[in-house]
Amino acid sequence: MMRLAWALATCTLLGACATTPGPSSSGDSVPDDTVKNGAPGSDRYSMDQDTPPKERRDVSQLPEPVPKNEPRSRYGNPDTYSVWGKTYRVLPSAEGYQAEGLASWYGQKFHGHRTSSGESFDMYRFTAAHRSLPLPTYARVTNLDNGKSLVVRINDRGPFHEDRIIDLSWAAAVRLGIEQAGTGRVRVETISATPDPSLPASKIPTAVRAAVDSPPPNTGSEPRLFLQAGAFQDRAAAERMQQSLRDQLGLSSEIRSGKALHRVWIGPYTDDQQRQQVRQTMADAGFERPVPITP
Repeated sequence: MMRLAWALATCTLLGACATTPGPSSSGDSVPDDTVKNGAPGSDRYSMDQDTPPKERRDVSQLPEPVPKNEPRSRYGNPDTYSVWGKTYRVLPSAEGYQAEGLASWYGQKFHGHRTSSGESFDMYRFTAAHRSLPLPTYARVTNLDNGKSLVVRINDRGPFHEDRIIDLSWAAAVRLGIEQAGTGRVRVETISATPDPSLPASKIPTAVRAAVDSPPPNTGSEPRLFLQAGAFQDRAAAERMQQSLRDQLGLSSEIRSGKALHRVWIGPYTDDQQRQQVRQTMADAGFERPVPITP
């Protein structure tokens, strides 16, 4: 009961995403006061719809956050949590995560309210919300349509639309050029701090990507597209995921092992349409929708 109560309390912190779907038919994973206006915890907000800020500040010269080693949030990292009847699992590590998909943004409605990490949301900072990465995590987000790139600090949960992979603060959306369209195609790559222990905190350099065991580059003419079904610290857990995919859906997969995580990759596929069909099949079967990977 304590665990359930804690999970329900966590859901009230998940409203800082402007793109949450309506409640599920079961309605048993969130308390009644979280379904007003179609967003968890939205009874806390004075605005029905999210908007850009009334004061449009110039964010072109705003410095990007410098990745640094931080303790995990005490509030934002349960093993699992549920929103609208769907359960999400928080990854044990952010190491080596990469994904491509749609980004959305949130702003005025949620400004100053508590995020899932317990911090206040500031739409004028380069932050973001993600469903499964540990809080906080630093990531580089690249707009695939214009090439603009930005480091953000992920400190919140969302978005809970299945076709979106990250929710950016208003400032980050402006900097990346997706504010006007509302959404944009992006690549998300986690980064980690690797400071010299002799340096003071003020002198820590910009972080580099965490070292991972990358697959060899594709030298053929056809693309090699994969789906990442999960990432586990325990190889046995990755093998259980493999077994479930094989037994329930007849899908073959392989385990890509890095320094800290064992990733279950499905594929390869030669076209994205086929890959997206498998994603939908997995979602229909009750699996969490896998992450598209293009090595």
